[in-house]
Amino acid sequence: MKAIRIADDVWWVGAIDWNARHFHGHTYTTKRGTTYNAYLIVDEKITLVDAVYGPFTDEMIQRIRTVIPVEKIDAIIANHIEPDHSGAYPELLKLCPNAKLYGSARAGQGLERYYHQKFDFTPVKTGDKLSLGKKTLRFIEIPMIHWPDSMMTYLEEDQILFSNDAFGQHYATNERFDDEVPWEILMEEAAKYYANILWPFSHLIAKKLVELAEMNLPIRMIATSHGVSWRKEPRKIITAYERWAANVTDPKIVIVYETMWGSTAKMARKIAEGVAASGVKYEIHDIAATDRTEVIYDMFSAKGYIVGSSNHDSGMLPNMVSFMEFLKGLHPKNRIGCAFGSYGWSGIAIKKLEETLKESGVEIVQPALSVVYAPDEAQLAACHEFGRKIAEFVKAV
Repeated sequence: MKAIRIADDVWWVGAIDWNARHFHGHTYTTKRGTTYNAYLIVDEKITLVDAVYGPFTDEMIQRIRTVIPVEKIDAIIANHIEPDHSGAYPELLKLCPNAKLYGSARAGQGLERYYHQKFDFTPVKTGDKLSLGKKTLRFIEIPMIHWPDSMMTYLEEDQILFSNDAFGQHYATNERFDDEVPWEILMEEAAKYYANILWPFSHLIAKKLVELAEMNLPIRMIATSHGVSWRKEPRKIITAYERWAANVTDPKIVIVYETMWGSTAKMARKIAEGVAASGVKYEIHDIAATDRTEVIYDMFSAKGYIVGSSNHDSGMLPNMVSFMEFLKGLHPKNRIGCAFGSYGWSGIAIKKLEETLKESGVEIVQPALSVVYAPDEAQLAACHEFGRKIAEFVKAV
């Protein structure tokens, strides 16, 4: 468990969580695991930027000790207080009790509430600097991207942006940089991270990206808090974030449904045939059988959403309820959609699907399509036409 040098007197001392399969509770599936990245800067003032999740404290400390005695740490930069970043602090500070913590004012408040102890904490704000000796840190607050306490830290002399959760990925690997891993996997995981965690904050991210550009900071490397860091062409991930924050979409449709006795599934397949007949790409998912993280990843780039459910008691089937509430929290913009489903004596599920789409910010472009019990041949033909029509809307925008 050695530290990895990423620049002169700058070391990666984080931890690799090969077995992580869920994040943020069970809202995000991490099929490729994750890393908790922390960075050690050796100067007159020895500084640790971020830390790791509590169970990985020993791994981080072992890496630090391959460079310097951990007791010599003078300063800890708390870019974010979420436990996957800060969980190591209580044990770490037992070893270096004289270390001072730096972070946003809200970080200081939050750390005390999380760990119920007082820290030697100095609040910093955008533009503040901390001299380490030969090197200088500059702080940039990014509130609500994605917590109120969040900030980035810029190492001026080495032109490294310690970017917190921005630009990261849940990706466990022994490699530390973008040019050492398959590009397709890296961008898939980066997009998946944005879609499932940062998407609701796109309007704030867009503004912060403009602010960063106006600061005119030369960025040679983006050192992330999760996954690998960007050293070959850091501008590429910034450009991707600019596109994602602007809610740019592809002419694609995602069909998501849940079925009780197969009627809604029949409708979904026939709708998909109608979409395909118009020459529009689509993905189709039974939410009861598909990983929600992967569905959101598909929806992230898609212009059109078609959602369906059988009726259950006084609403949608349970998996669809959970999924639609999650989608609503992501606030997708610049999307169009419609709803469909089957029912017996109450069609309220289809109405609720349509209402939730509206509440999510999706523009409804087709009245909902519903059938009683099971679709006959004429109704299946109507499903085909339903898919074709929304495909035409997608092609037109």
